[in-house]
Amino acid sequence: MTQRHHARTGRRAFPAIAFALCAGAMVLAASAASAAYPDHQITLVVPYAPGGGVDSVGRILSRGLAKELNQSVVVENRPGAGATVGAGYVKRAAADGYTMMVVDPALIINPSLMANLPYDPLRDFTAVSMLTLSPLMLSVTNGLPAKSVAELQGMAKTGGQGLSFASAGIGTTPHMAGELFKLKTQGNFIHVPYKGSGPAMTDLISGQVQFSFSTIAAASPFVTTGKIRALATTGDKRSPDWPQLPTVAETVPGFKVLFWTGLFVPSQTPPDVVQKLNAAVAKVWQSEEAQEALKKIGETAAPPMSSAQSQDFVHSESRMWATVVKDANIKVD
Repeated sequence: MTQRHHARTGRRAFPAIAFALCAGAMVLAASAASAAYPDHQITLVVPYAPGGGVDSVGRILSRGLAKELNQSVVVENRPGAGATVGAGYVKRAAADGYTMMVVDPALIINPSLMANLPYDPLRDFTAVSMLTLSPLMLSVTNGLPAKSVAELQGMAKTGGQGLSFASAGIGTTPHMAGELFKLKTQGNFIHVPYKGSGPAMTDLISGQVQFSFSTIAAASPFVTTGKIRALATTGDKRSPDWPQLPTVAETVPGFKVLFWTGLFVPSQTPPDVVQKLNAAVAKVWQSEEAQEALKKIGETAAPPMSSAQSQDFVHSESRMWATVVKDANIKVD
């Protein structure tokens, strides 16, 4: 073999060697960054205005994570367009574990309702952990004679203009619960969306609407004071906090709706960072302080789940709600 051939071979080999060395250096740098995580402030995005249920969960989590990770965790509210503004912001953030998001099922319901979303929930985000998991409450205005799910269902089949149900807004879990109830019972129900659970409860109390699915936190103060009447909860078993209430499924087989919140990060976040966050959430949620804080806002901590289990849960919820939106022919103007 000639000296010239060796020289050409050496020139061709050099870029490959250099590339391999650079790639190795990048991997080592990334590993070092992950090992040091977190070494500066973390931003926890809540894609809703301050004061709501998701915001409250986010603030409880931020306080706990700050202690567990020994780093400041700042809540940043980025409301708008049913959580899409905040979700779009987190999608564009660096996938390094320093920007994360607490969000509810709107994240995976929106793609079935809206065109041209700035994100794909299953592709652009990784579920770190589920945070809370609670049934909704089905309640009626006191002026409605229905005392059970069966009676409410019967009233919806008697003709007339139908019964109206309130929700916290189009695409929210309470809205989807109403649509699923309508599908499974073939009842004559008319959706009336509101901008939040507060206005929805106000009109339910006054009798402007006949019934509502809502979070337990939103409905229970008015149920306990007798301003509205609770008929059922929406889990697959009775709520330990409201054991006297039957589930909707006891009358309508297969009906199950859970309101959840979860912690998400951009999808390319290093797996060891995701694992570290998952373990931190588990420790925070096991603390008496966090459990008492969640109880005060009417939320229940989700059972411990790995990131993979959380991902599977989110995918299952996405498929279920996409089917409901399609079968109910729900359109967003």
